[in-house]
Amino acid sequence: METPSPREMNRITLLFFFLSLVITLFSAAADHDGPTTSTTSIIFTTLGRSDYAFDVFSLPTLGPSTIADELRITDGQSVNFNGHFPSSPIISLLANQTLVESSSVKRPDESLQTIYVTERNGSSNIYLDIIYYDTPTNSRRRSALETAVRVEVPLLGTNTEQSDGRISMKDRPSLVGEDLVYVSTHEDSGVPRKSWAAVYSTHLPTGSTRRLTPYGVADYSPAVSPSGVWTAVASYGERGWGGEVEELSTDIYVFRTRDGSERTKVVEHGGWPCWVDDSTLFFHRRGSDGWWSIYRAILTESVVIERVTPPGLHAFTPATSPGNKNFIAVATRRLNSDYRHIELFDLLSNEFRELTRRISPQTHHFNPFISPDSTRIGYHRCRGDSNGGKSPHLLLENLKSPLPEISLFRFDGSFPSFSPGGDRIAYVEFPGVYVVNRDGSGRREVFSGIAFSTAWDHKRKGVVYTSAGPTFATESTKVDIVSINVDDVDQPSYKKLTTGGENNAFPSPSPDGKWIAFRSGRSGYKNLYIMDAVDGERGGIHRLTEGPWTDTMCNWSPDGDWIVFASDRENPGGGGFELYVIHPNGTGLRKVVHSGSAGRTNHPWFSPDGKSIVFTSDYAAVSAEPISNAHHYQPYGDIFVVNLDGSGLHRLTHNSYEDGTPAWAPKVIRPVDVKLQVDGPHCSFEDCHWLSNTPNHGVEAAPWVLAKPQCGLRA
Repeated sequence: METPSPREMNRITLLFFFLSLVITLFSAAADHDGPTTSTTSIIFTTLGRSDYAFDVFSLPTLGPSTIADELRITDGQSVNFNGHFPSSPIISLLANQTLVESSSVKRPDESLQTIYVTERNGSSNIYLDIIYYDTPTNSRRRSALETAVRVEVPLLGTNTEQSDGRISMKDRPSLVGEDLVYVSTHEDSGVPRKSWAAVYSTHLPTGSTRRLTPYGVADYSPAVSPSGVWTAVASYGERGWGGEVEELSTDIYVFRTRDGSERTKVVEHGGWPCWVDDSTLFFHRRGSDGWWSIYRAILTESVVIERVTPPGLHAFTPATSPGNKNFIAVATRRLNSDYRHIELFDLLSNEFRELTRRISPQTHHFNPFISPDSTRIGYHRCRGDSNGGKSPHLLLENLKSPLPEISLFRFDGSFPSFSPGGDRIAYVEFPGVYVVNRDGSGRREVFSGIAFSTAWDHKRKGVVYTSAGPTFATESTKVDIVSINVDDVDQPSYKKLTTGGENNAFPSPSPDGKWIAFRSGRSGYKNLYIMDAVDGERGGIHRLTEGPWTDTMCNWSPDGDWIVFASDRENPGGGGFELYVIHPNGTGLRKVVHSGSAGRTNHPWFSPDGKSIVFTSDYAAVSAEPISNAHHYQPYGDIFVVNLDGSGLHRLTHNSYEDGTPAWAPKVIRPVDVKLQVDGPHCSFEDCHWLSNTPNHGVEAAPWVLAKPQCGLRA
């Protein structure tokens, strides 16, 4: 066999080099599940969000309605809510915009225009939908006009640090002339537990944006007066958030829409304002008797306030039509219903007329709004699977991240954690522990009991740790750490690692596979311990922290040097938690994040390189009035990241939901949605639980009564 020449050897060497390069690139692409500019990925849970599937609907105000009268305005695919009927055509203001649907648009003589908030493609936005009535049979075609450029890019002109992922528009948008008025949370308040929510106005033809809320103040639920001169808001003033999750302690302020000037407090204790004319406001508040009711404020030299709706039912989020003094629309919760519904309240006869309960009795209806001519009522509700909508359950919903190096995902399950190879995810439902492949396939239950948190062993393939027993329980409650072998051929087997059952929870394995850090109440207080990973506390255990407080939710760093945890040690029992780190030998204790007085900072998780921590916190307070949303089981929270030394704090999520239980993936996940291949039921979320309370249960609705002839339903 002839020896290759030097030139041939060089060619062979180059060929092998390029083959190796191709194989390396292919392997990297396979590891990362496709090309991405991100270098790391975070997943987290949003309680209830995967079930919402909201669309904006409309009903006529006259006569008893049937399901055939209900018109779905929005696209049947996105999460769409908080609508507004503008009082004048606005398509001419957006001549340079791109149509999302419909190949052409004709200027209609008659149309239904709706501005609303939408969540799609991983971000929040404001859209305009136009429904045309262009035939005698009232057939309709939908033309959605995207206002993203005018509203979101750029929101504050030359602020180059801003990105789509940092903007949240959850509150009521409205139009005055050529200006869109809305709430955004893109500017940091700079103070822990002070909301970032502020009102802005964007001139649609030019994109020029002005902040109307003073700095240091949080404003919600803006409403523009019929003349456009005034805007009313529910505001905290300069107070910080006190942790309220039912009714915010807001007052109503009025200011000039053009520039925010002449700001004046007109109502103490009130929210969700709406105008009839430039001197008459309606709003809601929870009265001293415990019932949510609608009130009216007459803005004269001395403001006159009177209660409009009665005790005996909850009424909130009022809607008015300019100049119409005959009726208002409200959302209600009646004693004989578990759902909120939209009703009209006749201001002349003091009678209610139900609209939505006859059509969808077992569906929640939110935040009504009335057309300028008072002929239609709008609202949003969960569309379900039978309304022509498409509502796939997503295992991973990709969100726009404010940090380009991080791909961000909402996960459909609580306390997710990744296998060391990043190909499987363990998570909990209530009850049960489940494992699913990262592509959404292979979902199966591996533990049927009530469990809290998951963590994979780094060395023993297929081993998942969890805590089995009641959640949010006392120190002496029987809860134990168990290991589950999810790869057992017949069925997953589990092994109990703790013996006493004194609320042992939140296990986190060391990277070398030898130890488990966890929380236990065995001393009478919830502190941290470390035990043997294989034999549990029988194989060895020692105490890591000690004190009359709660240390919990620990997570071990990838290099094994640190354990991060949440603690209320600065004010034991006060409800506030902050993040600390400590070495496994008990040295080096220091605080990483201070969440503000009584603030909650929880669920910490280390990045794969051990240099950063992701966590959930109410650091940014709330971004909308809680009563305007579905129920969330904990105080509000968003996802944040911070460097190990406490620097570089960044907010990743901006919404009015409850974000929590984040986990950092060991490998990059390509930023695309992943469908859960086993769909579950839609619209199974609960309403705000405090609306089930019945203060003064014996109070009757008289003299405010239901107009029975129009609905045939009893109050």
